[in-house]
Amino acid sequence: MLHVYKTYFPDTWGGLEQAILQICRSTAALGAENTIFTLSHDPSPGHIERAEADVYRYPISADFASCPVSARAFLAFRRHVAKTDVVHYHFPWPFADILDMLRPRHIPAVITYHSDIVRQRALLRFYRPLMRYFLGAAEKVVATSANYLRSSEELQRLKCRVEVIPFGLDEASYPGADPARLDHWRAVYGDRFFLFIGVLRYYKGLHILLNAARGAGYKILIIGAGPTERELKGLAAELALDNVEFLGFLPETDKVALLKLCRGVVFPSHLRSEAFGISLLEAAMFGKPMVSSEIGTGTSFVNIDGVTGIVAPPNDPASLREAMDRIQADDVLAEDMGRAARLRYERLFTAEKMGRRYLELYKGLLGWAPKDLTETWPGTIG
Repeated sequence: MLHVYKTYFPDTWGGLEQAILQICRSTAALGAENTIFTLSHDPSPGHIERAEADVYRYPISADFASCPVSARAFLAFRRHVAKTDVVHYHFPWPFADILDMLRPRHIPAVITYHSDIVRQRALLRFYRPLMRYFLGAAEKVVATSANYLRSSEELQRLKCRVEVIPFGLDEASYPGADPARLDHWRAVYGDRFFLFIGVLRYYKGLHILLNAARGAGYKILIIGAGPTERELKGLAAELALDNVEFLGFLPETDKVALLKLCRGVVFPSHLRSEAFGISLLEAAMFGKPMVSSEIGTGTSFVNIDGVTGIVAPPNDPASLREAMDRIQADDVLAEDMGRAARLRYERLFTAEKMGRRYLELYKGLLGWAPKDLTETWPGTIG
């Protein structure tokens, strides 16, 4: 049994949390055993047993420049990591850089590199030595797209040890469309609205979307909550937007119903903190055309301009609006792009493909021959 120990930034990161659970679910289906290590604001968070992984959460002791740390986590990490085969980190989270110093060096480490440091650039010059030591100590670093690998200075420094493994989604992990919820949302919003899904953060570009929405003859629905919610609602009121609705967090059944009904998914992220875009994968999985911005990251690996949707210049409300208008006005274009998005999902972005790639990576670090793997895990590893 291959045991993988994963660490990730505490609390809900929206798409990141979904990505990590999908990695665990897809590798567990192939026989791997996963443990997730994270922190929590809950003073006694404890242990959660999930089908895809055992989750251990430890209380946050302090927060430095948006980086939570935990005193109790040090001893726990040392205890957990001693029983594992591979440690899998998710970057950036500077506390994990420190924890890695406790990892016995005979246990290999993998780092999935989600994003460059963008917002805390002033602190980066102090953090950079630790960051580079941490990245350099890992046996493998995973980029989630070739786009991000090409455009990231840090990944280019590590290029000889970087492997590209895109995120994938397991369609079976999503609930089926509930006819009652479909009827409910159709009665409220129809089936020609645009949909945004995600945590409301500074890099999501929602202020750009709100400016693009002025005067549009269709609804734009925003699913999610987060740090910029109050500011965004204030901007929507200032712009007198009666065609934008903030729906907050919704149950998965409602999210699926709205994905089924929407005209397309809009994803206006304008900064490199947005490395991939899990909600773009969801759009592709549901066969919906996408509107996103060109920021040199994996968003333009998921959404191919003119094929699966439209890629607009970043931080450009007029171009974003023009892209939405085109898809809204042309039924054939919307249908063709949605079909192409679904085909691209099936070809590149299933959880099964992602899980097999990660499992190959893990066993390669352990020196397990392919023959050993096919005898231990069901199915063909390819």
